[in-house]
Amino acid sequence: MLAGTAHTGRFCHGDSPTMADCCLVPQVYYAQRYAVSLESYPTLRRINNACLQLQAFHGAAPEVQADAA
Repeated sequence: MLAGTAHTGRFCHGDSPTMADCCLVPQVYYAQRYAVSLESYPTLRRINNACLQLQAFHGAAPEVQADAA
C-alpha cells in the first residue's frame, strides 16, 4: 500500500514521522532479526532507513537500552 499511494513521502504518510512509522520500525526490526527477506519491499526498507536516521528511533532500539544484555 505504501508503494502505491501519493501520500507516502520520506516516511509512511508524508515527510514527517507519524504513528505509522512508529509501528513500522519494530516490524522491520523483527523481520530482520528472524532473517525474513525484505528484498521485495524497497519502500518499507527506505522508510525504515529514514526513521533510523532520527535519534528518537535509533535510541529506542532494543540493543541500545540500558538493560540490554
